[in-house]
Amino acid sequence: VQLQASGGGLVPTGGSLRLSCAASAASGRAFSRYNMAWFRQAPGKEREFVSSITWRTGTTYYVDSVKGRFTISRDNAENTVYLQMDSLKPEDTAVYYCAADASLITSMQARVTAYEYWGQGTEVTVSS
Repeated sequence: VQLQASGGGLVPTGGSLRLSCAASAASGRAFSRYNMAWFRQAPGKEREFVSSITWRTGTTYYVDSVKGRFTISRDNAENTVYLQMDSLKPEDTAVYYCAADASLITSMQARVTAYEYWGQGTEVTVSS
């Protein structure tokens, strides 16, 4: 599957952004059968898990630092996963990546190595 992330930009502290990740199922496998996730990487730091949504039940998971502020969702008819980011803080500044996991595991997958497919990243900058 190929992933294309978009929606990043420059926002002030407290602002909102909605990231989108459009998937093209090149292998013929339905988008609905992928676990999807968002990761982020700030300058000089390792890539970190932000949120994920499972393929079967749509169960969502979040890193503690974004709970209550970010919401992940998916539209299987549109082959798209979203990340609604509210109450943004300067520490949310990073390049955000969407990722897909074809394993059919139905629990939280927070490791970078759990995801086989990655989008190109979209940059989010939150000004203080």
